[in-house]
Amino acid sequence: MSVITVRTTPFEGQKPGTSGLRKKTRVFMGNHYLENFIEAIWQGIGGAEGKTFVLGGDGRYFNDRAAQVILRMAAASGAARVIVGQNALLSTPAASNLIRKRGTDGGIILSASHNPGGKDADFGVKFNGANGGPAPEGLTAKIHAATEAISEYRIWEGPDVNLTIQGETQLGPMVVEVVDSVADYAALMEALFDFDAIRALFAGGFTMRFDAMHAVTGPYACEILEGRLGAPAGTVLNGVPSPDFGGGHPDPNPTWAKELMDIMMADDAPDFGAASDGDGDRNMIVGRGVYVTPSDSLAVLAANATEAPAYKDGLKGVARSMPTSRAADQVAEALGTQCYETPTGWKFFGNLLDAGRVTICGEESAGTGSDHVREKDGLWAVLLWLNILAAKKVSVAEVMADHWKRFGRNYYSRHDYEAVETEKANALMERLVRELASLPGREVQGMTIEAADEFAYDDPVDNSRSEGQGVRVMFEGGARIVFRLSGTGTEGATLRVYLEDRVEGPEGLDRDPAEALATVIAAADEIARIREMTGRDGPDVTT
Repeated sequence: MSVITVRTTPFEGQKPGTSGLRKKTRVFMGNHYLENFIEAIWQGIGGAEGKTFVLGGDGRYFNDRAAQVILRMAAASGAARVIVGQNALLSTPAASNLIRKRGTDGGIILSASHNPGGKDADFGVKFNGANGGPAPEGLTAKIHAATEAISEYRIWEGPDVNLTIQGETQLGPMVVEVVDSVADYAALMEALFDFDAIRALFAGGFTMRFDAMHAVTGPYACEILEGRLGAPAGTVLNGVPSPDFGGGHPDPNPTWAKELMDIMMADDAPDFGAASDGDGDRNMIVGRGVYVTPSDSLAVLAANATEAPAYKDGLKGVARSMPTSRAADQVAEALGTQCYETPTGWKFFGNLLDAGRVTICGEESAGTGSDHVREKDGLWAVLLWLNILAAKKVSVAEVMADHWKRFGRNYYSRHDYEAVETEKANALMERLVRELASLPGREVQGMTIEAADEFAYDDPVDNSRSEGQGVRVMFEGGARIVFRLSGTGTEGATLRVYLEDRVEGPEGLDRDPAEALATVIAAADEIARIREMTGRDGPDVTT
C-alpha cells in the first residue's frame, strides 16, 4: 500500500451551502468529483495532518463507497485518527455529539438530509467543525476557494477498511476506529430526559408510532423507544435504513409522511405520532387528530422545557430562523428571556449556542434542537415531547389548546414551489426587492402592508453580517409573508413562501389553518405574482 498523487482540475459549482455540498448522486460518483471536494475541505481547514475526525452518513446510495474514499484520503493527508460509525452510519446529531464528546477536530457527514436517495437521486457532503456544528461561512468560503484552484489530491492506495466490525484498525499510519453508531447518542438522551417517567407512560398504555422513513433514525428509535423506554415492538415504522429510503422522500411533513398521517387521523389513532428525516435532524409531531406545525412545536418545547431534567433551571434564551413563525417570540417574552431571529441555516445558531445565549432553537423546516449538540435533532424533539406528555399527563390536543389560550395562536403554513427554473425564480425575487420601498401603506386583499424589507442579520457574537436572507412583508394586525429561495435542492430553485397570521384568544383559536390563512395566501400571490412569474398554479408541497 502507498500514497498516490492524482492530477485533477476544478469543477464548477462546488460551493457549499448552508448544509454543505449537495448534488445528484451520479455527479458525486463521477471521476474526481468527490475527491476534489474532500481535498478542498482539507485545504480549507488548514490540512488534515495530525488531526482526528468523525465520519458517517445517513446510509443513502453511495454512502459506503464515499466513506472508503474519504478514509483513504484522510490517511494520505496525514490524519491521525478517524472515528467512523459502524457500517459508515451516523445520524447528523449523533455525529455532532461524537465530535463534541471525543474532542475531535471536526467531522464529515455524508447526507443530503431530507432529499431523496438513490443512484438517480441526491447525495451530499458537509464538514462540521470542532464545536460539532456546520462550518461557518468563513470556512465554507475557504473550501469553495480551494475547489476553484485545485490541481491534485492524494489518496491511499489499498483495500477497503472493514466497517462492519467495531474496533480499531490501521490504514497506513492512521487509526480507523469503528464505533457503535447509536450507543453514545442514546446515552446522551438518557442523561437529558426523565426516562423513568416516559417508561411509566408507556407502561400505562400510552401508544405511539414513529416513522423512521427507511432512514438513519430507525436503529436509534428502535434502541431508545422500544429498547430503553419499553414501547411495544412495532412502535417504530420503516425502521431499517435503505439506500433509496424505500423509494420514498425522507422529509417528515404531512405530504411525504402520509402513511403516518393516515394512522394518526384515523378513529383508532395512537396517542402520539412522530417522524424523522434522512439523516435524523428533522422531526414531525402529530397527536391523535392533531398536526403540530414545526413552528408551534418549537414554541411548545420552549414553554415546557423545564419538565425535562436537563432544562429544569430554565432557558438562557430562544432562537428561531427568520421564516419560522413568531410563536416562539411570545413564549420568550412571557419567560422574560431573549428571542433571537437568525437567517435560515443551523450554523447561525452555533454562535449563540457556543456563547451561552440560547438553550433551545428551531426552524420552521422541522428542525429543533438545544445546546446538547450543535445540530438540529429529530429524536431529541420527540423525546422532549414525550417527557412533557409524561409530566403533564395530557394529550397533544390538550397541550396545544392550553398553549394557544395562554400565548395566542400563530396560524402558519409554508408553500414550496419546487424545481422552478432558476432564471424565473431569481427574476421573481429580484422584482420583489426592487418594489420593497413601494409596498408599505399598500392595501392587498383588504390588508394594509405595515413594513417590507430584505432581511439582514448582524451576528451579536462575532459581529458578522449576512444579507439577502429573504423578503419580509408585514401587515397591520400581525400577518406576515416571507419569500425566499432555498439552497437545499439539487436542480432548479425552490421558492418557499411562508404565510402567517396571528390570533389572540379566546375566539378563533381552532380554525382550519388553510381557511384562516386564505386571505394571506391570496395576498402572497398578488404581491409576488407567483403564477405569472413561475407558471405554477399552486405549490408542490404545503406544510
